[in-house]
Amino acid sequence: MSDLTSLTVAGALSKLKTREISPVDLVQAYAKKLEENKKYNAFVTLVVDDALAKAKDAEQKYLNNTNRRLEGIPLGVKDLFCTKGIRTTACSHILDNFVPPYESTVTQNLLDDGALFLGKLNMDEFAMGGSNETSYFGPVVNPWSKDVPLVAGGSSGGSAAAVAAELCAAATASDTGGSIREPSAFCGVTGIKPTYGRCSRYGIIAFASSLDQAGPICKDVTDCALLLNSMAGYDPKDSTSSKRDIPDFSSFIGQDIKGLKVGVPLEYRPDGLNPEIASYWDSAAQILKDCGAEIVNISLPHTKYALPAYYVIAPAEVSSNLARYDGVRYGLRIEGNNLDNLYISTRSEGFGTEVKRRILIGTYVLSAGYYDAYYLKAQKVRRLIKNDFDNAFQKCDVILTPTSPVEPFAIGDTKMLENPINMYLNDIFTVSVNLAGLPAMSLPIGLSHNGLPLGMQLIGRAFDEATIFKTAYHLERGANFVRM
Repeated sequence: MSDLTSLTVAGALSKLKTREISPVDLVQAYAKKLEENKKYNAFVTLVVDDALAKAKDAEQKYLNNTNRRLEGIPLGVKDLFCTKGIRTTACSHILDNFVPPYESTVTQNLLDDGALFLGKLNMDEFAMGGSNETSYFGPVVNPWSKDVPLVAGGSSGGSAAAVAAELCAAATASDTGGSIREPSAFCGVTGIKPTYGRCSRYGIIAFASSLDQAGPICKDVTDCALLLNSMAGYDPKDSTSSKRDIPDFSSFIGQDIKGLKVGVPLEYRPDGLNPEIASYWDSAAQILKDCGAEIVNISLPHTKYALPAYYVIAPAEVSSNLARYDGVRYGLRIEGNNLDNLYISTRSEGFGTEVKRRILIGTYVLSAGYYDAYYLKAQKVRRLIKNDFDNAFQKCDVILTPTSPVEPFAIGDTKMLENPINMYLNDIFTVSVNLAGLPAMSLPIGLSHNGLPLGMQLIGRAFDEATIFKTAYHLERGANFVRM
């Protein structure tokens, strides 16, 4: 029965519709796999019994031919999404045992389409990190690890690891500066960050409100299309939610890409780029060329300013968003002699080192005398980065780049832990996409000489996920990557 966990979402739906398997069979197969693979630390909360009960209802719907488009599909949910009646902590001590009385819009959309939740997935605390080592519940272990435990990438490391290890059929995730794409690359799975505003942010615990965006992590491109069909949509509860129509993303799978122009940015190939990654980049371009696409060189001249701009803007929004965690209304409370002491004690004990670092940076750049010098300048750079993409898309239809400049590294790597800037540099290919609000997908392209997965990234115009999906499908077929 455990073989059922190797099915893609599309494959599982096909067998469910023909009654070859039942939703109960599927949940039981994943329950067994979860019991056998606790070593990855991918889940922080399990609700398998609830999923099994709902699977029985789903089974009845298939018998009655009233099944919905994701009926009976067992998913994992990143612990950043509020789930009614299920503990949601953002993997922070300060939200210990918080159980939301409401459901996030994205997870409600999935429930409305018949999906089942197996539990909540591990992540970097408040989504702040690039390796899933800042979680209060400990790091996620990459399923591709061999002799040494490797990071799964962050912040959605639990989502990527769970999909790679076949502990759930697919997973929800979120991306602020690469947090869907980098862990997808590290774990050899596929994830898409949609255009900002494509998915509602209501009920997603905020990191940086102008950058955060929900998206799926799945086994392949087709599954990403299926999940995004359900996750996306306008939400009146989110003022940044787009009213644009949602196309059927699945309809673009398999479409021809002859004549499509694929941009390759010169600035993404710096001196010292890992030669294996550069080689796979060339191979990916050749795969698309062989499918009839045209490869064109483009320039994104302000790329070098993306990281510094991001690490001014994101912490500034963190400083504001995390002010609400004070020990008074919900979550952790450390009693004090007075109100100020309660605030200080609760926040000191409740937040981890990386979260504190970003709060301090954000408070500094928003303070009197520094707001103009840092925050306003960073916002101007953000506009220039957006303009670069606008200019590039006059010459091409989609942009091809590596996802990460490195392969998965060891948990506890001193080079990364002793100097946080080294960790931040891993986001060099991803953060500009969030600053510009564009859609981007990471999919596996091959293995390094160490036998570890490497990812390629496709970036599209705003609200043009369609071109990404049809391009990614051909790249996926050409790469012929073998999942774990």
